[in-house]
Amino acid sequence: MKRHYLDHNATAPIRPEVIDLVAETMRHDGNSLSVHEEGRRAHKILEDAREQVRSLVNAPVNGVIFTSGGTESIHYALHGAMAPHKIKRFFISALEHTAVAANAETTGADIEIIPALRSGLVDLAWLKDRLANYDVQRDGGFMVCLMFANNETGVIQPVAEAAAITHEADGLLFCDAAQAVGKVPVNFVMSGADIMSFTGHKFGGPIGVGALVAGPNLPLEPQMRGGGHESNRRAGTHNVAGIAGLGLACESAKDSLARADDITALRNRMEDAAIAAGAKIWGASEERLPGTLCLSADGFPGATQLMTMDLAGLAISAGSACSSGKTKPSHVLTAMGASEEEATSAIRVSLGWNSGAEDADAFIREWPKAYTRIKARAA
Repeated sequence: MKRHYLDHNATAPIRPEVIDLVAETMRHDGNSLSVHEEGRRAHKILEDAREQVRSLVNAPVNGVIFTSGGTESIHYALHGAMAPHKIKRFFISALEHTAVAANAETTGADIEIIPALRSGLVDLAWLKDRLANYDVQRDGGFMVCLMFANNETGVIQPVAEAAAITHEADGLLFCDAAQAVGKVPVNFVMSGADIMSFTGHKFGGPIGVGALVAGPNLPLEPQMRGGGHESNRRAGTHNVAGIAGLGLACESAKDSLARADDITALRNRMEDAAIAAGAKIWGASEERLPGTLCLSADGFPGATQLMTMDLAGLAISAGSACSSGKTKPSHVLTAMGASEEEATSAIRVSLGWNSGAEDADAFIREWPKAYTRIKARAA
């Protein structure tokens, strides 16, 4: 049976050229901070990759800090800002990945949740009203956390507008761009974000390497200490091979961005078939990531859908992969006003850089057929 991978939002397949480069880089000796020839060669590989990363997201010069991935970047952004900016409160959108709230909780700062609209967008009116009389001298520094694009629905968030509201009240805005980088154009400078995080494995890079992007003069307290790596911002011997792979994935992602319309067309074909079979689509009224489809099907639990599609040769997800195995409803859909039935009968289908018509065709062939059987049994 031919398998069809429709779970790019969890982890995208590693690009073949990235695998080749990582393997080749691992054959060379040298610590990137050593001054001998081997070390200088490793350092050049590191800095070439940094420029590739910087170019993809329009990061400031010296604004890219390499990390082990998205979760560490989130931890660094939140904890690293605490002391330099006297953070006393986080405003976290109800749509964020669970890593954001979980890391914010360990800082000791107060946390407020920014509601979401039924469309899947964050409620900017709530944020503007809440910050209208906020005084950092009286109330303490604050950070707003808003992702670039939602990992479940794919809805692209109004980051620039939120940043303007935040800055007017003298706060910081952190943007988790893990799902967006490499799939849609991401411009750090134009986004208005003060700090941005992403990870390579969402768009064809290696697992275990990511980046934190910060303004060139933004103070951040290092969270890993020891050596002078990353200009004293993040200690730890560089994963040169992984970073080289991340850099090449960023370079290759430019070709994927050119495929956005084609991937959107594949997503729309699957969406039309799902609607015809009786599904409800989440976030359909807003701009979304090209390859993300989130749907609910009454009477067809998400976990059952996942297993049914797996047996049919399709890999999909029942919500965030980081929350797989948990039985509680999706917090994202719940924030959007979904009922418990809708939230627990939701799945996410996600295409990416190497998806083709045959993958969409497989979903169109198998999912409506499975849902028809479920409804017939319930009749």
